[in-house]
Amino acid sequence: MRSTTLLTVLAAGSLLSGCQVLKTQPEPTSLQIQAYQVKEFETDKTNAFASVMNVFQDLGYIIQSADKETGFITAVSPTKGGGHLFELLAGLAITTSTTKATAFIEEIRPAYTTVRLNFVVTEHTSGEKGANYEAGQAIQDPKPYQVAFNKIDDALFIRAGTRANARSPMPPLEPTAAK
Repeated sequence: MRSTTLLTVLAAGSLLSGCQVLKTQPEPTSLQIQAYQVKEFETDKTNAFASVMNVFQDLGYIIQSADKETGFITAVSPTKGGGHLFELLAGLAITTSTTKATAFIEEIRPAYTTVRLNFVVTEHTSGEKGANYEAGQAIQDPKPYQVAFNKIDDALFIRAGTRANARSPMPPLEPTAAK
């Protein structure tokens, strides 16, 4: 009897040691979110604004609104998902998703501008009898923000090079002597 109890305890212990406790990560704080959503650039607001607009379009977003004075841009990605003709005809629930992007551009001091980005994935479900549901989830992975900021950095670099070339006049071409 004693050996049976010992075996039961050992078996239970080995089963429990093999189980992993699922740990959910705590929600990031607003400061942690801001750390990957905001980047400072050494440029003025006009160049930063134009660069963000170009990058959003390069990433496939459709600009919905843009106001340089307030520094606010909203954009949306093309819709993904949706139903096939059979699903539409059968009246089945259809889910589509889009990513909404916003940018806030603010000149914090002369020639220094901050850009804050926010990406939200929105799922829209159309059900039977016209029922519609929409749910959004903020993207809290820093990688998409880093990719966007790298592209904004590149756009600013190209824009600065283009402006520098436009300011320096081309030297006149020397006439070539006919031989």
